[in-house]
This record gives sequence, C-alpha cells and structure tokens, in this order.
Amino acid sequence: MIAQPSVLNNNVLVLNKHYAAVRVVSVRRAFLLLFRQMAEVVHVEKDEFLSYDLESWCDVSELKWRFEPDGHDWLRTVQLEIAVPRIIRLLFYDRLPRQQVKFNRRNIFARDQSRCQYCGKRFSTTELSLDHVVPRSRGGTSTWENVVCCCIQCNVRKGGRTPQEAHMKLTTPPKQPRRSPVLRIKLSEGRYASWKHFLDHAYWNVELK
Repeated sequence: MIAQPSVLNNNVLVLNKHYAAVRVVSVRRAFLLLFRQMAEVVHVEKDEFLSYDLESWCDVSELKWRFEPDGHDWLRTVQLEIAVPRIIRLLFYDRLPRQQVKFNRRNIFARDQSRCQYCGKRFSTTELSLDHVVPRSRGGTSTWENVVCCCIQCNVRKGGRTPQEAHMKLTTPPKQPRRSPVLRIKLSEGRYASWKHFLDHAYWNVELK
C-alpha cells in the first residue's frame, strides 16, 4: 500500500457498535482495524449512512476514483486506489467514551481558538499565555471557568487584578466544553463534515416522542 505519510496520519472518527463516537485514530490504525475485520466503513452520503467491509469499500473506491477523485484522500496499491474513509465503526465494542474533556493547555488553546480573550486577536501559541481571570493570589482556581488564553500585552496590562479592576472585558465567558474542542476545530475542515452526524451524543440518546 502506497501513500504519503501525511495521508496515513490523517484522522478517522471511530464509532462503537451503537454508533456513538469513541475516539479519533490515524488512517494507518483505521485500515489495520478494517483489515482485521474488527471494523467497517461508515460512509455518509446525502444524510444516509452506508456500511461497507474492506472488500466492498475497495469496490466502491474504484467507482469514486473514476467519478469523484477530488472528493477523497487516496491510498494506492499496486492494483487499485482506495478512498480513505472518514468514519469507521467497531463491530464488537459497545462501551461509551468518557464524557469529561481533559483540562490541559492544548484543549484551552483549542477552546479559545488561539485568540486572546481580552483583545480578541488571534496569535500563535508561542505568543499566548494562560491567564487566571480571578488571580490565584486572590483565591482564583485553575478551572475551565477561570483560565483563558491571553496575549502578552493584555497579560501585562491586567497584571494581578481582576478584569473589572483592570477595566478589561472578556470576549467570551469561559466554560467547560461539552466535547473535545480539538474536534470542533477539525469540523471546520470540509473533509470532516460527516463527523457532525455522530459527535452530538444527545442526537442518539434523547428519547423520541
């Protein structure tokens, strides 16, 4: 199987057998699960969910290569081209993922979209720091609701004061995200649009009336 390393490292959403999203894996890992017959491809087309084992997905890929080659990333073998799936479903795994999002620097930067929460400007991660809205010296805690991205200039201006004392205003009240903010960033890319059907847990679990 021939593919650029960047394609093998792209992301594939993994569902459990009840179609609940459980994790994101690399293309390399996804094809390993498909080859071992531990998973199937789930393809979203016109809001319809279609399932394929690896053999039938290879047959579908032949048609997609002929009629819509620009709509997919591709893995090339000696004999054929295989479309990279965006979603796979585990056939024997029914556990649900942990719902709580990890409180770490990466997720805070992703939640705030690398924008200073005081001036609203976007910066590179090297130009941003984390600010305690209520300073720790004033009893502020390290929680989702009290930590935001802040540029160096705004951080210096605010100092050890509260926003009110520094006459500064937060652009968005900080809160804990319901799902991984890194996934939200991925959803802004067209190639991962089909993930939206599966990332809202309530979509599948709210009782229908």
